[in-house]
This record gives sequence, structure tokens and C-alpha cells, in this order.
Amino acid sequence: MLNLGHLIDGKDVQDNSRVQKIYNPATGEVSKTVALASRKTVEQAIASAERAYPAWRDTPIQKRAAVMFRLKALLEKNADKICASLTEEHGKVTDDAMGELQRGIENVDYACGVPELLKGEFNRNAGPGIDSWSDFQPLGVVAGITPFNFPAMVPLWMWPMAVACGNAFILKPSEKDPSAAYLVASLAQEAGLPPGILNVVNGDKEAVDTLLHDTRVKAISFVGSTPIAEYIYATGSAAGKRVQALGGAKNHAVVMPDADLEMVSNAVMGAAYGSCGERCMAISVVVAVGDSVADSLIEKLTPALHDLRVGAGTDKNMDMGPLITAEHKGKVVGYIESGVSEGATLVVDGREKSITGSNNGFFLGASLFDNVTSNMTIYQEEIFGPVLCIVRVNSFEEALNLVNEHEYGNGTCIFTRDGEAARQFSDKVEVGMVGINVPIPVPVAFHSFGGWKRSLFGDLHAYGPDAVRFYTKRKTITQKWPSSGNLEGPSFSFPS
Repeated sequence: MLNLGHLIDGKDVQDNSRVQKIYNPATGEVSKTVALASRKTVEQAIASAERAYPAWRDTPIQKRAAVMFRLKALLEKNADKICASLTEEHGKVTDDAMGELQRGIENVDYACGVPELLKGEFNRNAGPGIDSWSDFQPLGVVAGITPFNFPAMVPLWMWPMAVACGNAFILKPSEKDPSAAYLVASLAQEAGLPPGILNVVNGDKEAVDTLLHDTRVKAISFVGSTPIAEYIYATGSAAGKRVQALGGAKNHAVVMPDADLEMVSNAVMGAAYGSCGERCMAISVVVAVGDSVADSLIEKLTPALHDLRVGAGTDKNMDMGPLITAEHKGKVVGYIESGVSEGATLVVDGREKSITGSNNGFFLGASLFDNVTSNMTIYQEEIFGPVLCIVRVNSFEEALNLVNEHEYGNGTCIFTRDGEAARQFSDKVEVGMVGINVPIPVPVAFHSFGGWKRSLFGDLHAYGPDAVRFYTKRKTITQKWPSSGNLEGPSFSFPS
């Protein structure tokens, strides 16, 4: 059986002191194992990055950009192979895997423009015969810790821009589905990235804590659950690192009485149940303004959910695949049981869904709750599964307050034909990413991704313009050349 090792200094490194099984979630069978890095192995990767960094920092910027151009071409050429690994280890259906990879490639495309993005600012004669300019310089060795739900895309949010800016990078992907990250890193080497500039270490908390405490690592980017994001941010910041830590979500879709409910039901189906709900931008709460809106939506969603095609992602006819692990499936089932016990109305029970020929896979059908209230566990916590809650309110103001009072502020959307309501919602909602008749408002690669409140710890968002600032530090230079015959005496006042 294949054991996936680590990519360090351009070589495959096997550290088999501890290994973990990787499952195919559609079958429940072990597909391979992955080595979990020891502290010594992670330190080996950090040392490799530190050695490689100076030469890469001094590499002309257009040559760094050229690597990104070649990487983009290789990702497109190997898309089927990468997506097959996503389906095998995560369970994504084919279209969803392709969509994930494409969004990742868009970030590589943005990194290709790094010569323009790293232009500094210049002023001639900022003072008498004095020029002043700023420069954006790399940090050194930086790291990224990425989640299981987007094993290709989220790493591509991080390291392409980091290395394009001149840094050396250490990637710690999820140990549940690490193959895509390793494969993409191998393609980066084929594209011309020097050994040591991108290292991949697979591991668990031991690897994470090593990255957090090692002083050679200057910055850490993280995507995952809020409790871990808070730990990463607090620990890394205390160690003097720059940290951005993206956490969990509870994304609301506000549906106004004037909305096109046919469009809304179709949009909500994909946004709530796509990728089995394992998205930090999934819609998990519909806030229906008025009972008639809620009743009509339930009438449209119920038969559609019963008809939802659930099965192995290798079957291109499927709408939804399995959950990532048996443990996670059990956790989601526990939330369904909690919703029932706390008094919500279970309109569609995903536990009853029959999956032909996949008795051992980690499958769960789509569930729909009505009459959910804000004090219920299924409303308060991130379920990260195919469960949608409908909350009934009487007014736009009540809907807006409901969204703003939640501890998470990652994404939200409103469905309406009323421009005034849409503008008021986008202005006043306390959420980082907002959609107007767009159910999953994930910013394109040349904007930046990030939430508010307990969905993001740190000042800078992921990818886009914020990534350039996160992976660089500003240096400002003030220069004056003395003119012959124009010598000045000493001045004791503050320069102005």
C-alpha cells in the first residue's frame, strides 16, 4: 500500500515513525497511508526553506513570474489527475472538483502579475534634493496550514503568491486528503520552482506546533474551524509571527417576499448541499421574511431534496458525494438528532436516504429543518454537512439583526428585487462577504477572501491584494546626494 511522504528540498522524504490511514469516503476503504511528520522532520523542512530563500529572494521578479505561468499551464494539463485525487480522498463529485481546481488556478493566474503587484511608490523631491520611495520585500520562510474541504484550492490561495513575492514556503495540508497538495507541489517543481522553496509536510498537531513555535517561520496562514483558528492566531502572534487565521461560518441567506422563489430554491440547493455542505461559504440558514416565503420554499425544496442524486463522485451523474470520514458523518448525524430534540421540524431527513451499492461509504442525504430558532444548537454552531435550517422572521429589520447578532460573519446573501433593500443590507450587515442574489459570494482572485467577527483572526484577508501585503513587508528609503559647493551645517531640529 502506498505511503505518502513529505516533499522536502525537492525530494520525497519518508518519516514512518507515525502513519495515518487515508480513506476513500465513497467506499469506506483505506486507499493509502500518510506519514505524520515529527518535529525533526518539520525542522528539516524549515532548514531547507531557509537555505533556499536568499537565492530565490534575489531572483529577478520576472523569472519568478515565469514559474507561475508555467505552473498554470501544468495545472490545466494535469487537471483530470488532480481532480481524480480530490474525488478519491475527499469524495467530491467531478464537477465540484473541477470547479475547486479552477478557482485555485485563478489565484496562480493572479500571481503571474506579481511584477506589477510589487511595484513600490516613488516621490522625487519629497524634500529639497531628497527622493523617497517604498519597496515591498519578502518576509523569509512562511507557512500555510490548510483544511480538508478544499485540498487543492486553499493551498493555491497561499503559496503561489507567497513564493512569487520571493518567500520560501512550508505547506501543511490536511492529513485526511493530502495527495492533491503533494501532486500540485510536484508540478511546481516541474515548472521550475527551486528545491526548498516549496516544502510539503504532512502531519497533525505536532507539525502545526513546530511551525508555530519555530522562530525561523515569519508568518502563518491558516484556514479551518474557529477554535483552531483562534489557537493558531494566539499562539503564532505570541511567538512574534504575522498570522492570518480564517475560521468557521454560519452563512445566512435572507429571502425577501419579492424574491423570485424558483431562482432562490435552485440557488439554495447548490449553496447548501454542494460538496455535501462541507464549505465555509455554504448557505446553512435561510431567513425567510414572512410565513408565505417559508412555506413556498419548503414546498419547492422538499421534492428536490428527495430527488437529489447522492453517490460516488466518480459517477458524473451524481449531485452530492459522501462526507469526508465516518467520524464526521457521525458528528453531522448528532446535529440532526439535536435539532429534533430541541424542537425544530425535520421536513426532510437525510438519514433515511438510501445509497445504492455504497453501504460502507460515508454517505448522508440532504436534511431540511423548519421552525428553527436562534437558541438552538443547529442554528448556533457550524454543522459542516448537508443540513439546511429555515428561520422565520416578520421583517427585513428582524432578518438583518439576526444575521448581525451571530458570532460568525463569514458570508451572507439576500434575495430580492428591491434595490433599496439590497443596498441597505450590503451597507449594514456585519459580514465580510455579501451576495446580492448570489448565494456563494466567494470573491474572484483579484479581490480578497475573508470574514468578520469570529470568522477571521488577523488584519489581512486571504489571496488577492491582501496576500501581497501579507507576504511582504514595506521598506521606505529616503535618499539625498550632496551637491558640490553646497555643504550644509548641522541642524538640530526634527527634519521637515
